[in-house]
Amino acid sequence: MSLFICPLCQSPLQSAADTWRCDGSLHPKHTAHPFDVARQGYVNLLPVQQKKSKAPGDSQQSIEARKRFLNAGHYQPLQTLICQKMRELLAKNESVADSAIEPITKKDSKAINWLDIGCGEGYYTQAMAQTGMDTLIAADISKPAVVELAKASKVAGRLWYQQVKDSVTNATAKSAVIYPLVTSAAHLPLRAHSIKGISSIFSPILPDAFNEVLTADGYLIIAKPDIGHLATMREALFDNVREHDSDKFLHELAPYFTLMGTEHVSTEMTLSAADLADLMTMTPYAYRALNEKRQALLAAVETESFTTQAKFVVYILQKTAAE
Repeated sequence: MSLFICPLCQSPLQSAADTWRCDGSLHPKHTAHPFDVARQGYVNLLPVQQKKSKAPGDSQQSIEARKRFLNAGHYQPLQTLICQKMRELLAKNESVADSAIEPITKKDSKAINWLDIGCGEGYYTQAMAQTGMDTLIAADISKPAVVELAKASKVAGRLWYQQVKDSVTNATAKSAVIYPLVTSAAHLPLRAHSIKGISSIFSPILPDAFNEVLTADGYLIIAKPDIGHLATMREALFDNVREHDSDKFLHELAPYFTLMGTEHVSTEMTLSAADLADLMTMTPYAYRALNEKRQALLAAVETESFTTQAKFVVYILQKTAAE
């Protein structure tokens, strides 16, 4: 049974190395829709009618800034925490010590599929691929972001049509195969109840869409800015600073999900002017703050490095069992 469905007619969609094609079984005229695999290794499953702008999602400038900033390791504590929680969830051994979250086990050799929604250029996705799932769908509405993720996945040999082998034993490596998709989070091209877990790192929270694709005991990991996140930077950029209301979405998830745990992580960052410029460019502050404020802050940092604290909160939820 296909993991994917056609974004145009919802018929089963079969993946292939060159062209994905649906069988047209749910189309009134039984039309089969083709979707070519780009040379970088991604597939565009975003129909024009699902676009709200000509180039939706993050811009190339924002993506390049985020790549530089994240690859410098500034948010590594968050990446480490997320992957730690995923390993606990994906652990094959039921006896995970003192874990409050019941681990997922492979039953009847059934593949474990995970969706990283709003994956961006893939900083978190590439680390997630090594936590124990079989298939990792990396989805974002930004084509430039998915292009970057696909290129990195291809170099690493992790794309779905590549066989990842250990250089010594020639055995299949313990790394998930990655499917980079340009798609809408609100219209996921995935078969109902086919996904074991979803991660949403600073990305949209769509309860109905998540509930539709998750299995009956599926998991949801959400990362958001915590209270006090980048406080000194925001104070320098805005006259009035509003705190992050990180858990405001929980009531929207309540009909479908139960909160299993909450984790907090913070890291002190000393940033150069270049780092700070990238941080501003990759966040909403790039367009919300006045240009004069941004330039004044960057000018001040030219002579003295800037210190701020990144603070995050991670929520672990499980799909609520149907009564």
